[in-house]
Amino acid sequence: MTTFFATAKRSFKDVGVEGEQIQTTEFLQASESVVTLFDHLGSTAFAAVQKDMTGNIKKIRDRQTSHPNKSDTLQNLCTNELAEGKHTATEGLVWLHRVTVSTASGLEFTEKALRKNIDNPNEELATSFTNAYGETLRKHHNMIVRGVFGLAMKACPYRVDFYKKLGEDATEVNTQLGEWLTALELTNGILSRYLAGVSWK
Repeated sequence: MTTFFATAKRSFKDVGVEGEQIQTTEFLQASESVVTLFDHLGSTAFAAVQKDMTGNIKKIRDRQTSHPNKSDTLQNLCTNELAEGKHTATEGLVWLHRVTVSTASGLEFTEKALRKNIDNPNEELATSFTNAYGETLRKHHNMIVRGVFGLAMKACPYRVDFYKKLGEDATEVNTQLGEWLTALELTNGILSRYLAGVSWK
């Protein structure tokens, strides 16, 4: 039996990381897989998150395509872009990792929500995602956006149904999800440290 993680374009555990440098192409492929993961939550309420992530992935990829020799890692891509007085892709990476004014970051939000769910096997997805939202995004959103996310949290499927969508073999799903999350946490940690020192204003 296959699982979501086995069929995804790339898992975060397969993203090349050397020291504090993250391989750009592999990171973008893994991020695209996060977008498809939201499909398994079965709610159109998450469409805004997916659209936001896809747009920011495109900003980074466009820069990589136009400057391939200076974009092997995310850090090199941003450093070289900022040196030119530009910041479109760098801004896209910040928003992909953290938050935007109108919607949300997919990576940090997803990481924290699924980690909470794995660590609390009796907790429903709606609770895990609501708590993760409160920790990562809520303070950045106005009342209207908070309302949208409140609906999205309530629309989360039951835990048992979500995990079945990820694969029939529960043991395999849990193993692969654990590996995926650990790698995503590593990547997010590196990005947090790097982006803390990045400014274009």
